[in-house]
Amino acid sequence: MDGEDLRLGDVLAEAASASPVESVDVVARHLQKRFHAVCVSFLFADLIGETLVRLAIADGAEAEEEGITRINLRGSVYEKVLRSQRLHVEPDGEGGRRVVAPVTNRGDCIGVLEMTLPDTDDSVLRQVPEAARALAYIIVTDRRFTDLYHCGRRTTPTSLAAEIQHNLLPSASSCEAAQFSVAGGLVPADDIGGDTYDYALDRDTLHLSITDAMGHDTESALLATLLLGALRGARRAGCDIVEQADRAHRALLAHDSGIATGQLLRIGLDSGRVRLVNAGHPRPFLLRDGAVEEVRLSVNLPFGVPSPRPYRTQWLDLRAGDRLVLLTDGMQDRAAAGVDLPGLIRDTGRLHARETVTALVGAVRTACRDRLPDDATVLCLDWHGADATGPRNTPRPE
Repeated sequence: MDGEDLRLGDVLAEAASASPVESVDVVARHLQKRFHAVCVSFLFADLIGETLVRLAIADGAEAEEEGITRINLRGSVYEKVLRSQRLHVEPDGEGGRRVVAPVTNRGDCIGVLEMTLPDTDDSVLRQVPEAARALAYIIVTDRRFTDLYHCGRRTTPTSLAAEIQHNLLPSASSCEAAQFSVAGGLVPADDIGGDTYDYALDRDTLHLSITDAMGHDTESALLATLLLGALRGARRAGCDIVEQADRAHRALLAHDSGIATGQLLRIGLDSGRVRLVNAGHPRPFLLRDGAVEEVRLSVNLPFGVPSPRPYRTQWLDLRAGDRLVLLTDGMQDRAAAGVDLPGLIRDTGRLHARETVTALVGAVRTACRDRLPDDATVLCLDWHGADATGPRNTPRPE
């Protein structure tokens, strides 16, 4: 087997035959056998995006605490790889090459694959991104069956409210298709403020939502659970956007649970036309042709507030190259007032939606000195155009 090309079919078949907690090791073994790789490991970010958690999965990888090591992400080569989505190669000082590859699935940055390779020809390097892509699919499939990755991401204590809130979010914080890229980010308050974001893709429609359940701690987490359950149930039943809003509103009234703000969007993939309902929520920002403007929307009352007026549909037409940024009021809290959100949206316009989200929530977090009085949440949509084709990320050697 030594020196042969990587056979992805064999890798996937062996992974399918292995236990879900061992499937990552399958990729490592193939890299060892075919490329003489050593020190193979997979690293993924913790819940707050500050630390990388290393799973040692091949002979020679350094390990602590039963195979898990934690590394600061900021300023590291791993952060560079995750942001650029490019293969990083450097001499290891002993005649080999250290290789770090992004492990990404449909725009969702899962982590990085790291190994040391002998100083062989570049044909081996060209196969490393293929191995990383296979690893991404394997992890996405198998993490449904194990808490291995969930436990590893908890590098700080997690409260009950935080556990509930985290499980309400999509399993992937970012998604890409030919027509769009979408990315979300949430920095929780010290006592959890009830924020959520959500997205789902149909054949011809992208659904987005961002919500803010009033209150704190488990009270707001439970209210957010009721709200998001009603929204998802209505969406999956095929209800239009107004009926989704109405069902969420009636669920909160029926259970006397409290109130919540939110925005619901349906984007036509064949046109870029957006149908939108605003239930007492902060208006989004639109970046178009280098200029940032707040989208002028009429506002209905929040979910759970009795009103004689039905929810109304509003419209927005997206153009190729537009960026739409949805946020919760925690992004505009008094403690974060010094952050120029429109300016930051404009200045990060050339970055991927993932990086813009990171920059926005990071700026608010810094302004609040890591003590947020309310959750700060961002959902960023890049519209590439109804006729756009091809992937947005292509890892390649630097």
